[in-house]
Amino acid sequence: MVNTQTANDEQAAGSGSTGIADLLNGLPPLLLGTYTPKIDAKGRVALPAKFRSQLGAGLVMARGQERCVYLLPFDEFRRIAAQIQRTSVGNKAAREYLRVFLSGAVDQEPDKQGRVVVPQMLRDYANLGSDIVVIGVGTRAEIWNKDAWEAYLAQKEEDYSDIADDVLPEMEF
Repeated sequence: MVNTQTANDEQAAGSGSTGIADLLNGLPPLLLGTYTPKIDAKGRVALPAKFRSQLGAGLVMARGQERCVYLLPFDEFRRIAAQIQRTSVGNKAAREYLRVFLSGAVDQEPDKQGRVVVPQMLRDYANLGSDIVVIGVGTRAEIWNKDAWEAYLAQKEEDYSDIADDVLPEMEF
């Protein structure tokens, strides 16, 4: 299968069309799905296997919205921090957001088993016990208290179709 795919990609390159690898090259990782690992007594969580390679050698954990913990690849964290910093000097709300966001940020490198330690301050912030949910949200992942996630999802699923009209540009699926 791999040899066939490589041959197909080479053939596409030779014919002027673009292979999937070419399309994805240079794009940020796309983190998707819902996973239910546990946090152990030492505060460690095993990252979902699908996320490990996409997050790279390390990641940044930070306070997220709605009391979750963001997991951001280094490049995505730098992009967000730089974007906030560009507006922060003259914008009081941006300065305050940046202070809270960066003061709660911690860089992590997964161990050989793909585990990272969720610092106590972030566990307290998101009310994380042993039962958690890790969701992929495109360029970041989020860690949620399992009960909080289930309540949030139940509430938001009711309005899912209505929200789409406001959030998505007109497009056909």
